[in-house]
Amino acid sequence: MTSPESLDWNDRLHLIEDTMRSISQETDPQSLVRRYGERIQQLTPIDRRLSLSRRHLEAPQYRITRSTSWDEEINPWLQKERLPVLSGGLLSELCYREHTTLIDDLRISPDDPAFEYLEGYRSLLAMPMYDEGKSLNWVILLQKRAAAFDREQVPDLVWRSNLFGRATATLVLKSQLEAAWKTVDRELKTVARLQRALLPSELPKIRRLDVTAYYQPASRAGGDYYDFFELPGGLWGVFIGDVSGHGTPAAVMMAVMHCMAHTHPGPVHPPSAVLKYLNGHLTERYSNRIETFVTAFYATFDPENRKLTYACAGHNPPRLKRCQAGTVVTLDKVGGLPLGVMEDIEYQEASIYLQYADQIVLYTDGITETQNTAGEQFGERRIDEVLSNCGLDSSELMEKMLSAVNAFANGHPPHDDRTLIVLRCT
Repeated sequence: MTSPESLDWNDRLHLIEDTMRSISQETDPQSLVRRYGERIQQLTPIDRRLSLSRRHLEAPQYRITRSTSWDEEINPWLQKERLPVLSGGLLSELCYREHTTLIDDLRISPDDPAFEYLEGYRSLLAMPMYDEGKSLNWVILLQKRAAAFDREQVPDLVWRSNLFGRATATLVLKSQLEAAWKTVDRELKTVARLQRALLPSELPKIRRLDVTAYYQPASRAGGDYYDFFELPGGLWGVFIGDVSGHGTPAAVMMAVMHCMAHTHPGPVHPPSAVLKYLNGHLTERYSNRIETFVTAFYATFDPENRKLTYACAGHNPPRLKRCQAGTVVTLDKVGGLPLGVMEDIEYQEASIYLQYADQIVLYTDGITETQNTAGEQFGERRIDEVLSNCGLDSSELMEKMLSAVNAFANGHPPHDDRTLIVLRCT
């Protein structure tokens, strides 16, 4: 092998560049250390290298994490239990210092705990590897001949070793974060599957009402909730809600809402009583401790006379297109505070009779607050523009609505969950 002394500056530069290029491709910390050690040996040949750590240990204990004398490679991050822990002696004394130490004429006692690692070496360079301002790790370089280290090169060796140590620590952290994210991602996927299972598995067949629904969480799981309830006398209930916040916390509260709605004592009717029931349980058991609330709109539909009776708890009022009259009506005759804000709230009801071909869009604010790249919001006006086509059934209308939202967003990612329910009177 060509000795470093025989290389001119240009050859050394190419070797360093090749080393940096090579280690930049490493994604595993253990492979990175191995590759770096092989390349750096070409630049600065060392008879033996040791790596020490006093992290989570008390003086005079220290741990040997690497040694070029070992026949088997040990991964200090994954096989910590296999690393020898020694106590006292020269390396312990060096390890609890905060500065570099150079020994030109090493004499080691057979009683020293690290005798097997230091025997036969005359020069020792102990370089601290700082972490959070402390010399928690050390690199020990050993040469068989006395006075083998050029003092002019020691500062660069310390500089180089610490920079590489920080790079290794960064890669270790990156690997730990990736592993943690994979675990979290698996859990989030499970939460998302559970949440999806709480939504209606199929849409109901309601006489005189064509129904289509759409749900898209902003992340793995979300806080939007919709449901349908078959009621006595042929009536149907239609519910849409939006939990404050996003992600897993909102999804958990969405599951709570589902549980409360489906454990309602008796039929979930009339709408005002249902919202009062949900608000009472939410404020009593949950929201006063976790500071959350839920907006909700609940309506019942009677197919016999096409009567829609509704109550609202701070939710976006649905848009009703009167196709025979060519007008858009907002279902905002009654309103109230969101669920979970205050106890003992009475919710009012309003009713409206639907006509053939009437279209109703129930939505969460993730639809109207969808932003384009300029920061503008989709708003209610664009919903009304989609409702202008009265010749569409509910699924076609849903497709047009989603196309309009996506075209408006133009690739801008959603910042909130999006839920739509489209009803068309048949």
